[in-house]
Amino acid sequence: MSELTFFLIRIAYLAILWIFVLAAISVIRSDMFGARVPESARTADAKQGKQGKAPKQPKQRASKRRGVPTHVAVTQGSNVGATATLDRAPILIGRGSDAAIRLDDDYVSTRHARIAASGDQWFVEDLGSTNGTYIGSVRLTQPTTITLGTEVRIGKTIVELRK
Repeated sequence: MSELTFFLIRIAYLAILWIFVLAAISVIRSDMFGARVPESARTADAKQGKQGKAPKQPKQRASKRRGVPTHVAVTQGSNVGATATLDRAPILIGRGSDAAIRLDDDYVSTRHARIAASGDQWFVEDLGSTNGTYIGSVRLTQPTTITLGTEVRIGKTIVELRK
């Protein structure tokens, strides 16, 4: 090989190495500090905060029926007692700052799972987390129906639907 070819191979190798290092730093940064929030979303939230809280939507008829969940609660783990009302579904669960239920658990991803409604049914969905989302000992691979009292394990934390 000529010296020029060897030099170009070395430069290409160094460039690929730096791309890998920068990608690793980007992943670490997003895991530690959460996803970036666009400037337009920040200003919209600030304007809404100045106007006060958004007017409450009239409760749906389904939420007044017996046996219909009204909130998600953390029942075990480091954030016991944390709740999120289901009237603002879908509910994002994770370590990120945009999560409705923010968990301080080393085994939870930034955007770990989501609880959403479809008609009168509630579903939990894993969002591609590293450690998975479980109902009992079954790892979720697709959106799965949950009911009142169903324990959903996210990392070392357990959440469930409650009235």
